[in-house]
Amino acid sequence: MPEYEFVDVYVPRGVSRKEATRLLTEHAEYGHWELDRLTLHRDGSRRVRLRRRIIRQVRATW
Repeated sequence: MPEYEFVDVYVPRGVSRKEATRLLTEHAEYGHWELDRLTLHRDGSRRVRLRRRIIRQVRATW
């Protein structure tokens, strides 16, 4: 089963949807993050959880 690391991003209420999309796209492109969960709060703010897979190298024994 793959292992993931997570990061939580808080997007305040005044940020437009277009700006939020740009912010998350930058995280995805440059940090190799993918969307895990998005929570939209009643006040209009968003809490986004991003994840990326942890790749562990296996040591070769000769």
